[in-house]
Formats: sequence, C-alpha cells, structure tokens
Amino acid sequence: MSTPDPSQRLSSRLAQARPSATGAASEAARRLIAQGRQVISLAEGELDFDTPAHIQRAAIAAIEGGATRYTSVGGTAALKAAIVAKFARDNQLSYQSSEVIAATGAKQILFNALLATVDSGDEVIMAAPYWVSYSEMVRIAGGEPVILATSPEADFKLTPQQLQAAITPQTRWLMLNSPCNPSGALYSADELRALAEVLRPHPQILVLADDIYEAIVFEGRFSTFAEAAPELFSRTLTVNGVSKSHAMTGWRLGYAGGPAWLIRALELLQSQSTSNPSSISQAAALAALEGPQDFLDGWRQRLRTRRDLALSILADATPWLRLRRPAAAFYLYADCHAALGARTPQGQVLQDDWALASWLLQEAGVSVVPGSAFGMPGYLRLAYATDDERLARACRQIVAACQSLRKE
Repeated sequence: MSTPDPSQRLSSRLAQARPSATGAASEAARRLIAQGRQVISLAEGELDFDTPAHIQRAAIAAIEGGATRYTSVGGTAALKAAIVAKFARDNQLSYQSSEVIAATGAKQILFNALLATVDSGDEVIMAAPYWVSYSEMVRIAGGEPVILATSPEADFKLTPQQLQAAITPQTRWLMLNSPCNPSGALYSADELRALAEVLRPHPQILVLADDIYEAIVFEGRFSTFAEAAPELFSRTLTVNGVSKSHAMTGWRLGYAGGPAWLIRALELLQSQSTSNPSSISQAAALAALEGPQDFLDGWRQRLRTRRDLALSILADATPWLRLRRPAAAFYLYADCHAALGARTPQGQVLQDDWALASWLLQEAGVSVVPGSAFGMPGYLRLAYATDDERLARACRQIVAACQSLRKE
C-alpha cells in the first residue's frame, strides 16, 4: 500500500466538493467522439445560436479602439449604467451604480456571494431539482445546503409550507432559480410573494434570485423576486447575465444588483481574485444590453418549436420516460423511474439514473444528464438547444433504445 503524498492534501472545504455532473456528461461524450462514435449531446446548457452580429462588431471595435486595459473591478461606468437601465426597463428595479456589479459570468457572482456571507454552520435553502453547482458552492463556502424536494404535481416549485418548515436560526440564504435549470419551472409573481411572506419575519435571511434564463419564457410572465416582493428588495441579490439571453456563454459576463454593502463585498473578492471581467466582454455586454432585443422573439419561437418537437417524439418512449411541458428555459426534465430496474438487450440491469444515462450514451449515442446531479434521482435532463434535425434524430434514438428495455 502506497504512502499518501502529504503535498497533495486539499483543504477540507474543497475535499468535500464534487465535480460538475454536466461537465462529466459532456466529457464522456467527447471521449466517444474522439473514438469515432457519432454522438449527439443533449447535455450542455448552451444555445446553438450565434452571438448577434451587432454584439460581435462591438467587441471588434473595442479591440481595434484599444479598450484592452484593466477596468474598474466591478465593471466600466458605461456597463454599470447599462445594467442599471436594464433592471429599471425590464424588472422595475431601481439601483444606483454602487448597487450593481459585472463579473466573469453569473456563476462567479453566485459563488462570491456565498463566500462573502456564509460561515461554518450557516444553512442555504434550495429546491430540488437545482442547478448542479448550487450545493457544491455552498459546501465550498463552508455552509450546509438544505435541499427541499419538489414534485411534478407542484411543477417542481417550492411551496411556502416547505420553506416555512425548513427555516432555522442558521438559515442564511434562499436560492431561487426561475426559470429553473433543469426543470424549466417558472414562478409567478404571486408564488414569489407567497415565499416572501414566509421570509419577512426572518431578517437574517437573504434571497439569491438567479434569473439567468429570464429571456427564455414560452408561457406565462417572468417576474423577479425583488420586483414581486419590493419589501425584501434590500435583502435580495438579483443575478443575471448575457450567456443565455444573447448566446454569449464563452464571453463570460454576468451581472447583479443588490444592497451596496454586499456589492462592496463582491468587489473586494473580485479585486483579490480575478479582478475586472474582460474589457472586451464588457464592451460586448454593453452592446447586448443597450442594443436591439427583437431577435429574441425569433429565438424563443425556434426554441418553442424544438421543445414541442422533442415532446412529440419522446411521447413514444412512454412508459419508460414521462415528460411535462416546461414553461421556460430550454430543458426537458424526464421522469425515468419506470426504466429503473429494467434490463437492456445486453443483459444489464439499469439500477439508477446514472446507469440509464450511461447506457443511452453507449446504446443510443445521445448524451444526457442524470437527475441525481440536480438533487432529484429518477430523472434525466435533456437540453433541446440544438438544431431541429439533430434534436429529432437524438429523440428518435432515445425512443428506440427505450423500446428495447424489458422488465421481468
């Protein structure tokens, strides 16, 4: 037995964190592709649309104009003004420049907010299914994720009764993601107000509203938490970005609005870690926020068509997969409980959603993410942000694979 290398000791906060499951699914697909296999990925949360041309031109102009130096840590004055204007225009939220920040992706803001406010023993409430990084961010920050299971009957949304029962003196944050990755759930303004009523008597609890999918809504109306519950405005951090709304995942530019004391803390963390976000990405984000938004109607229509196409084809995977029609985002969250314990043509018994996802990759050549990664076993997440022909082919291949399953 080899002796552990003492130089390889990790900090306790990192040793308990787990790698991203979505990243692992994508990497497994890439390995098969490198071996010459034909694989269609429905695992990545990334639009296949190009970044709009006017945004690309703004970035090129910034490079050619010499905007390649350090900026203020929390973003340029012009970008901050555009963020303030965006919140006022779209969400009826009034911020000052000192109450907004730009960062290297919305993900950095989420992580830094937890790192800045969570101590050992603090609890962070989140509804399952939740985005894979939420629980790990909380653990790395030293806190304890408090995971509340939702149900398809409640459209995968947290209820006031669940929230009330989960609150303790150690509760520090409620993390809300609407529209939700992975379920596509969209909270109404009334539902957000009902949650706010529960939080009102607990002044130590902050609300982290992750609105990154705000622009991708098919049915219903988007409302952010601070808009629905203005009495908790001073306790809410509203996080957004250009990754999903403008197909700019690789540009790494997120932004947030919140109380000045918290924004100062986020700037302090950035100043001692990444410093300012890319000056070129800031110029592009400025064009994204101030420029035309009419392209979004076409994008939403194409995504709605893809959602309905996938649902129509995957209906033939019943009873192995059961799906609901999500109101927003670009994911299907498929109930696969019926397939667990089934036997494949190769004789393998699919014991859990990880095994099912792995088998679909090998058998159907389609990469998906198991629901266990999102805190809710017995489901699969399928991203339909890919072109119609590939999406239809992937769904048909999933159906064919599922129809080969048998239960004894």
